[in-house]
Amino acid sequence: MEKTIISEGRTTNEAIEKGLKELNVAKSRVDIKVLDSDDKRSFFSILAPRVVKVQLTLKEKEEPKKAQIKPKKELEYSEEEQEKAKNSLEEFMKEFVTKLPEGTTYEVEATKTGINVNIENSNLGFLIGHRGETLYAMQNIMSTIASKGIDKKVRVILDIEGYKAKREKTLEELALKIAKTVVRTRKPVKLEPMQAYERKIIHTKLQENPRVETNSVGEEPYRRIVISYKRKEI
Repeated sequence: MEKTIISEGRTTNEAIEKGLKELNVAKSRVDIKVLDSDDKRSFFSILAPRVVKVQLTLKEKEEPKKAQIKPKKELEYSEEEQEKAKNSLEEFMKEFVTKLPEGTTYEVEATKTGINVNIENSNLGFLIGHRGETLYAMQNIMSTIASKGIDKKVRVILDIEGYKAKREKTLEELALKIAKTVVRTRKPVKLEPMQAYERKIIHTKLQENPRVETNSVGEEPYRRIVISYKRKEI
């Protein structure tokens, strides 16, 4: 529905600014028509109070075009490739586990979309590192090892002591907490740099929240999420 108002001021700019404030919209959201210009004053009206009138009409709201995001096609591996990748990692893990605290166990599982590796012990915090940095570095190394003799990169998902499940819960709780702060203060909050896997958890948790929006900014490895208040457009 079209909405039009008449705004007055001592100058054209002042009249426009008052009108924008009344409508609570940006200048790009209105069509402006000057009704009484401040440059058409006669000699006899020079002492009269200057009043400029402008007409502001809200433009029809354009429906935002939704970006068509093509789902990323996951690589799939043949049974022969799965077996070869699993054997390479099994050989590596047999040697690697001898360097770890006593009682450490591991499991290597081959699937058509990659290899899952799970390492368990109650004393492996040094393998996880700050915010999982060491874990993700090891995951990349394992991917290289698993890809040996295969003509494409093998996707490896490494977890240690159930870290990823715990981290996911922590990030979801953080997302909800920050979202409440953003709604209350109307000010954006920039989070610390995170792995792409962790940023996805934040985006997913808040994507259905009608009052905030999330965006990733910066370049790897310092890319981070900004949570902002979603302002309602008239």
